[in-house]
Amino acid sequence: MTTLDRRTVLASGALALAGAAIDSRPAAAAPAAQPIFTVETITIPIAGDSGVFPVRRIYCIGRNYAAHAIERGSDPTREPPFFFQKPTDAIQNVAIGQTAEHPYPSLTQNYHHEVELVAALKSGGTNIAADKALEHVYGYALGLDMTRRDLQNGMSAQKKPWEIGKSFDHAAVIGPIHPVGKTGHFEKGAISLAVNGTVRQNSDLSKMIWSVAEQIAKLSEAFELKAGDIIYSGTPENVGPVVKGDVLLAKLDGLPDLSIKIV
Repeated sequence: MTTLDRRTVLASGALALAGAAIDSRPAAAAPAAQPIFTVETITIPIAGDSGVFPVRRIYCIGRNYAAHAIERGSDPTREPPFFFQKPTDAIQNVAIGQTAEHPYPSLTQNYHHEVELVAALKSGGTNIAADKALEHVYGYALGLDMTRRDLQNGMSAQKKPWEIGKSFDHAAVIGPIHPVGKTGHFEKGAISLAVNGTVRQNSDLSKMIWSVAEQIAKLSEAFELKAGDIIYSGTPENVGPVVKGDVLLAKLDGLPDLSIKIV
């Protein structure tokens, strides 16, 4: 039988305690995950401000003027609002006083203009009450919901999603956002679009079937709205085709004009 003296026992215990202390140290933190590439943040200029509005999602409402609903084959007295989305990077910013070059897109032979008021949200939520909805609006802009109409119609006829007709590069043309503190909320006002100086679309925001507040309320039933969301609020009747060389001039009472040239 081996006999251990007191000094050996104490030394062995000290070593054991030291080992336990080492083992109890927390493991080194793993390095933070890093993106493998950079994705551009899409923003919209803010009129009169050096800041920019970051875009989270683009929502659009369909057939929100009775006459346009009729020309698209719908019954505006019975149809509830419906929405679709465009990709965030479909944004084409157009500066005030500029006529921006807008590329005619691929695959289409029937490219249409749709002039619209755009609402930009500073906050959101779910199941927002219509009477509280405008509290979430940061500002407004004038926009064009450009549409490959032949592709939209073809997919619709086949009862397939018509995203290809609405969601493509440069499909969401927009001017700078104007804070609501400077413009107020838009419930009425003349809205129009001219092609090469000839007015095609000419209506008033008061003719929208669903107001901006109602659109926000309805959208929030299906999606959680958040800061950075923008809503294209629908277009009046007399949408129509454009070709290369055409110059479009959009107007809305209370906001600067918006102009593009199809190239």
